[in-house]
Amino acid sequence: MPTEGTIPYAGGETWYRVVGEGEEPGKLPLLCLHGGPGALHDYLEPLEQLAGTGRRVVFYDQIGCGRSWVEKADEFWTVDLFVREVQAVRDALGLDRVHLLGTSWGGMLAQEYALTQPEGLESLVLSSTLASAEQWVAEQQRQLAALGPDAGDDEFDAAHFCRLTAAPPELEELKRLRNAEVYEAMWGPNEWTNTGRLAGWSTVDRLAEIRVPCLVVRGAHDMCTELVARTLVAGLPDAELVVLPESSHTPVVEEPERYREVVAGFLARVEAAL
Repeated sequence: MPTEGTIPYAGGETWYRVVGEGEEPGKLPLLCLHGGPGALHDYLEPLEQLAGTGRRVVFYDQIGCGRSWVEKADEFWTVDLFVREVQAVRDALGLDRVHLLGTSWGGMLAQEYALTQPEGLESLVLSSTLASAEQWVAEQQRQLAALGPDAGDDEFDAAHFCRLTAAPPELEELKRLRNAEVYEAMWGPNEWTNTGRLAGWSTVDRLAEIRVPCLVVRGAHDMCTELVARTLVAGLPDAELVVLPESSHTPVVEEPERYREVVAGFLARVEAAL
C-alpha cells in the first residue's frame, strides 16, 4: 500500500506519497518533481506503475501547492526555497541514492538541484522542460502566433499542453487546484509572458556542470519545442533525447505506456552501469 505523510518545511508542511515497498537489488528509487510552478503532483500518477520495476516511486506537492500548505507573502517564493525542499524530502525519506524526474518547471528545478552537486543523485529525467526562459518565451510566442490572431489560452492548451479530446481528471484537477499566486510570482501570467522571479532564468552556461546521465523527453507538439530540447541536449555532457509523437506538454498522460517504457528503460541502463 502507498505511504503518505507530511514533512515540516519552511514554516509549513510538505505532503508526500511513496508507492512501493523498497528496492530490488541494483535498483534505486525515483523521486518525481511536478510542474507549475504552483501545480500539484496528481497528473504524474501514471508513474506509480514504475514501482513494479522494483523501486519506490516518490511524489510530493511542492510547498504552497496541492496538499502542502504554508502561509507566506509573495516574496517567499524563490528558486532556492524549492531546491532546498528537494533535499529536505530526500533527507526525511532516506533517499540516499536516487533518480530524479522533473516535468516542465519540475525539470528546471531538477537542473537547479543537480547543480548543487548533491551526493547520491544518479540520473535526471528532464521532461518537457527548458534551459532558457528567454528561449522558451520566444518559442511560445511563435507557437501562439501560428494558431492565428484570435488564439488564446484554450486554443494554445489544446494544441500544445494536452492534445487528448477529453482531458483526464487529474489535469482538470490541476487547473482547478493550482496555486496561481505561486505561478505568477515565479513565472508570470502565462507561458509567453515571463515577468516573475524566473524572468531571464537560464542554465545554458551551467549545463556542463551536470555530470549525471540525463534523459530529455518531449512531445512532438510540446511547448518544449525541438529548439528548446536541442539546447538542453547540446549543453548536457551525457544526454539522450526521446520524442513521443502523439504528445504535447503532458506525455505522461497523453502516452502513459510509452512514457513509462522510455523512463524505465533509461533507469535500467543507468543502473546497469553503476
